[in-house]
Amino acid sequence: MKLVKYDPETLSLFDWNNVIDRFFDDPVFNTGIPAIDVREEDHAYMMEAELPGLTEKDIELKVEGNLLSLSSGKDAKKEEKKKGYILKERRSSSFSRVFTLPESVDKNSIKAEFKNGLLKITLPKKPVTRPKLININN
Repeated sequence: MKLVKYDPETLSLFDWNNVIDRFFDDPVFNTGIPAIDVREEDHAYMMEAELPGLTEKDIELKVEGNLLSLSSGKDAKKEEKKKGYILKERRSSSFSRVFTLPESVDKNSIKAEFKNGLLKITLPKKPVTRPKLININN
């Protein structure tokens, strides 16, 4: 290993671009697993996932017990023939995310909507059980 003295004046803009490119090539940022936003509202939990390039047919959303799983698998093939050579490229991508649902979720009323690459999942809460006042008759 060679020790190099840091000199900010010799670090060109081109070098900074390489530093930035390597930063975003890090597996933490390039996992292929979509980030999921979850928020709680009074009546439901709301989940949103950005899934660009996918269609509703590429996505599987299911509930088993108290687990909600979101997964996808997609294969893309490209073939070009130009002037004596053939180019074939294959790309495959898949992901799977599993979430534990709170007991307060009404599993039979979960709804999902997919539009323009954004999956919105509504997880309605069960009605709160309140004490019932019983009238006493004479």
